[in-house]
Amino acid sequence: MSGRGASIMSQTTSLVTRFAPSPSGHLHLGHAYSALFAARQSAGGRFLLRIEDIDQGRARPDFEAAILEDLAWLGLRWEEPVRRQSEHMADYRAALDRLAAMGVVYPCFCTRRDIQREIAEAGQAPHGPDGPLYPGTCRGLSSDQRQARLAVGASHALRLDMVKAVALAGPLVWRELGEEGADQAVAADPLSLGDVVLARKDVPTSYHLAVTLDDAVQGITLVTRGEDLRHATHVHRLLQALLGLPVPRWRHHTLLCDETGRRLAKRHDALSLRRLRESGKSAAEVRALAGFPD
Repeated sequence: MSGRGASIMSQTTSLVTRFAPSPSGHLHLGHAYSALFAARQSAGGRFLLRIEDIDQGRARPDFEAAILEDLAWLGLRWEEPVRRQSEHMADYRAALDRLAAMGVVYPCFCTRRDIQREIAEAGQAPHGPDGPLYPGTCRGLSSDQRQARLAVGASHALRLDMVKAVALAGPLVWRELGEEGADQAVAADPLSLGDVVLARKDVPTSYHLAVTLDDAVQGITLVTRGEDLRHATHVHRLLQALLGLPVPRWRHHTLLCDETGRRLAKRHDALSLRRLRESGKSAAEVRALAGFPD
């Protein structure tokens, strides 16, 4: 299927959803909500589990084991085998090479400090959902300049040249599934994210590239994830078009928050599933706390 001609999967396609945690800490009540939400959406279809462990500096086997234990305790069941991103680096590298061959990837040698200094000197910078966008410092380097730095082993990331990529893919939309089951077309605006990182010198992928390829390989037809990741969908829709991947639908769900209104994070140990279990809560009580009473 070509990038420009990739079609959005029919609603009659067998429904396949997934839950994709990172083994960098214990699951909390917000994760329980997300997992149960995905499983509920897959009723009558397939529910898959993926371990997103490309960050080997933070991923730990004991956290993965705890994830599997906690999800099983909640009453969730998933198809085997579980997909682990760390076992598929060659796949991500191949996808990255395809994008490089299209001329939409370039090496970026900037450190965080370099980027901050560039933005400060400019006096202003376009902002995305996570703050100021990368100012494109390395985008204008000549081929000779890039090769000279690469030849001496300069540390670098690989960024997506967003302007070139958008021009190549053309206008794009995704289908967002609503509360009542009907979906609506949402215009993708990947330019609003700037030249995102697709890989680093020592890791041949990033979140954006890995999850886009994983969803295609696993045959996901409905991506359910938190509202905080809605902005990433603009980039993922573009990568699907460039790589000629099938296009699922999406449903971005609300986030659970603590008593102060902050969304739950792994630092909120008091609401980790492990701590709730130790306090005597039953699986049914935790499902109810997450908004899924039996």
